[in-house]
Parts: sequence; structure tokens; C-alpha cells
Amino acid sequence: MRMVTAAGLQLSFTDDERADIQATSDLVADAARAGANIILPPELFQGHYFCRYEREDLFERARPLSDSPPVLAMQKVAKQTGTYIPASFFERDGVHHYNSMAMIRPDGEIDGVYRKSHIPDGPGYEEKFYFRPGNTGFKVWDTSFGKIGVGICWDQWFPETARAMVLMGAELLFYPTAIGSEPEEPDLDTAAMWKRAMTGHAVSNTCPVVAANRTGTEDGQTFYGSSFIVDEYGDTRDELDRMETGFVCRAFDLDVVRGHRASFGFFRDRRPDLYGRLSKDV
Repeated sequence: MRMVTAAGLQLSFTDDERADIQATSDLVADAARAGANIILPPELFQGHYFCRYEREDLFERARPLSDSPPVLAMQKVAKQTGTYIPASFFERDGVHHYNSMAMIRPDGEIDGVYRKSHIPDGPGYEEKFYFRPGNTGFKVWDTSFGKIGVGICWDQWFPETARAMVLMGAELLFYPTAIGSEPEEPDLDTAAMWKRAMTGHAVSNTCPVVAANRTGTEDGQTFYGSSFIVDEYGDTRDELDRMETGFVCRAFDLDVVRGHRASFGFFRDRRPDLYGRLSKDV
């Protein structure tokens, strides 16, 4: 038996960096008191989702890993609570900028960084203006409870991301997110398909998935929350509505999950010799 309790946070943000980071820290502590071992904040939780606009002054929000306010705060709360925290942050590395995640251990130390691989570019989500495509490749992380994989927001729509991380040994998948309304398509609500996409990753990889989204309205753009945890069968084990502040939380026995994964045979019956087309650009 290898038990782990995973949690995902959901909250709205004021665009006061200090207040938003503190609110996230407080919610991490709440989840830890509920028994969570690995706690996932939403994407870019240090303020409003600034990628709605292409503004040069917003690059000032980026910091090097060693000087990032959200990372420093999560290192502190991780140590206080004895939890693992995959912490999203806007990273400046020399002349380059990335949408990144620092994997923080219970002792407060950083285990490494993942840089978002898939960068969206569309109305309300103009991330290519700010972020260089990640150069780390997909990564997985050893914890005291098992191995986890973390993708960032747009990564979650790509089945290749989930499959690659599970092939690398991930036993739980985490996706910090900032997603909501489409400014130029007000009648388009992607909340259901957003959840279905990740539920498909859970089923086809026989692997639980945790998704943490923000909520609230930021300058006319409404984020739809709906954070959730699904198990290895794709069944919802915890979820929040569109407006709630709080966290989803669920315990898993990763030995049981591993048995289910083996018995389904998806990895036994893979045919990589037939999949070359997937790595071609045209």
C-alpha cells in the first residue's frame, strides 16, 4: 500500500501580488490540514492572468527562480506544512521568459523546474508575446509517495503530454490552469470539454488527474473554476463549482492504481512501431 493524498486549489485573485500569494499560501495550509501531501496551486497565481494583453510593462512581473515571490512563498509554506508544491511562476532567465513550474519539496528546497511546452496564442490568451516555448522537455518528479508529472494549462489539451509523462513513470498527473471565457466568442464555454480532455488522459493512461483552475472575473474575463480530481477510471472524486474558493482533495493507493494500469493492458499493447507519424510536422 502506497497512499498519497493530492489536492488542487481554486481561488480568485485581486492583482495585488502580495495579497494573492498570501491567499494561496493560506489555502495550501488549509489543504495540508485536511491531510494533503501534494498540493497544486493554479497557474500564475501571483496576480491577474496578464496574458490577456500584449503590454511591455508586464514583463516586469517576471523574476529569476531564486528571486520569484510566488516560489519563495511556496518554499516557506511547503516547509511549514511538510508538503510538496508544484508552484507556477513567470520566470526570467537572462533575456528569455518562460511560463514555469518549480517543484518544491517538504523541506522547502526546489527539486527542479519545468517550463511550459505548449504556448497558446489567441484572443484573451496571448501567451506567445510573453513566453518562450519551454526547453526542459516533459519532466516527472520523485516524491516520498510516488512519481508525479506536471503539465501547465495548454499542455493539458495534448494527449502526448500525458502519455509521455506516464511513460516516464508518472503515477499522478497535475495540471495548474488559468482558463475561462473566450473574449471574442462569448457563447463558447469550454469548461465541459476542458474536463473531458483531462479525463481522457486519466482513462487512456489509467492514472489519476488533478486540475486546479482560478475563478472570478478579471477585467471582463471570467475564469470558470471547476477544479477537479478524477481517478484512474476517469470517475470524478472531488470537484468545485465555477465560483467556489477552496480545494479538491482525494487519497489514492498508488499500488492499487498500478495494478489497474497493468490489467487494462494499454501499455502492454502499445505499438510504437506504428506511431512515427505522430512525431512528424506535416
